[in-house]
Amino acid sequence: MDLPTLWFVVIAVLWFGYLMLESFDMGVLMHFFGIARTPTERRVLLNTIGPVWDGNEVWLIVAGAATFAAFPYWYASLFSGLYIPLVFALFALIVRAIAIEYRSKHHTERWTATWDRLMAIASLLASFLVGALLAVTTTGLPLNENGDRVGGPWAWFSWPAVIGGLALVGFSLIHGANFLALRTEGELRERSRAFVLRWTPLLILPLLAWVIIVQVQSGSAFTWTLVVLAAIALVAAYLLIRAKRQKAGFITMGVFLAFGVAAIFAAVFPVVLPSTIDPAFNLTVWNAASGDYTLGVMTVIALLGLPAVIITQAWSYRTFSKRLATKHIPEIHEIVPAVRKK
Repeated sequence: MDLPTLWFVVIAVLWFGYLMLESFDMGVLMHFFGIARTPTERRVLLNTIGPVWDGNEVWLIVAGAATFAAFPYWYASLFSGLYIPLVFALFALIVRAIAIEYRSKHHTERWTATWDRLMAIASLLASFLVGALLAVTTTGLPLNENGDRVGGPWAWFSWPAVIGGLALVGFSLIHGANFLALRTEGELRERSRAFVLRWTPLLILPLLAWVIIVQVQSGSAFTWTLVVLAAIALVAAYLLIRAKRQKAGFITMGVFLAFGVAAIFAAVFPVVLPSTIDPAFNLTVWNAASGDYTLGVMTVIALLGLPAVIITQAWSYRTFSKRLATKHIPEIHEIVPAVRKK
């Protein structure tokens, strides 16, 4: 395996890590006005992701940085062609982070409700836009021979983009509810589990449509085999959750996602960004990659840094794995400021 191909695989793994981890904390916040019905229940939901949500975003940052360094032509065409959705996605992620941090800084009903709504809306918007971006990356943009986007700033907004956006929103809602069933107890757990069992058959359809579109465009016998394995894992996860084997169901849902991501990336390989104008204008792992020296240095850094990230996150999840309920949430009280006003 040459270095450009290796880094294509690494970037696919980074996107899997992001989708596996970030999609459930997005989904948890989207359930603020569904599964949660009171301010105290919303605090339980927020506490389930409190110790891990910012670490989950590291995978998105690393995926973007790795694309920039390993495939600069892919990065340039993708980011210049999708400038508008990227800006809105970044804005939504910033709003979500601010809302999480500032929600507890003041204690009035209006203050808390405002930040709760912003968290839910920003998570929904970020999920949709990131899903749309990924779908366009795998189905194509109108690129010319120089890798520049042809058409107006909304040329990216197509049916595949909408399907990809709905796919990530739907999966985040399922994955978030599944995570809540794993991390909460009492009524919250039962409502979360009921949501997964009732809505998974409908919410998973856009993701399945995205996978099938990519397979029809550029699939092979190998990638169709991965699709079949993903479908088997999805059914197994559903049956495990119905049997109240929540942890096994959550892990199996991750297996479904892994086969799904592998099927998409393997189908488009060696193309990293297809052109909908002419296949001759496609960006591939070879014509979009950096030099071997750059990729070699990146490989050494990744071998040292990636295990450290995985170990740190595994420790964090293990440490904060206890189930939560409304009885664990303390009453609202005034915070004593560190520095008093004169």
